Amino acid sequence: MRYITDRKRAEGRGASGTGTYDHWYMQVSAVGLAVLTPFFVYIFGSALGGTYEEVIATFSRPIPAIITGLMLVFGLQHFRKGAQMMIEDYLRGFAKKFWIVTVILFSYGVMAAGLFSLAKIAL
Repeated sequence: MRYITDRKRAEGRGASGTGTYDHWYMQVSAVGLAVLTPFFVYIFGSALGGTYEEVIATFSRPIPAIITGLMLVFGLQHFRKGAQMMIEDYLRGFAKKFWIVTVILFSYGVMAAGLFSLAKIAL
């Protein structure tokens, strides 16, 4: 007979078995995005409204290209994880599976298109 309390059984993982990991992932990625976003907004804002040549010149430099790539990857990973957690909380059955797959495909598709476009500009 196992003498384990309810608290001990639930501690650390949550009901789904990944609650602590998901929570910490979202916290860390949110802090990373909070640091990265002002740099990205400055770079994107300075390129906004410029001519084609000016925009290409801005994103051809290594630092703006790296910051933009990091923003794409971390921003879309944060979106994917947050949307997946929301779907898991509010949907059940086939609809839950369908929307999780859709969100994952959408986020990776946008990420791939963005990184491809950035690579095309930077190289």
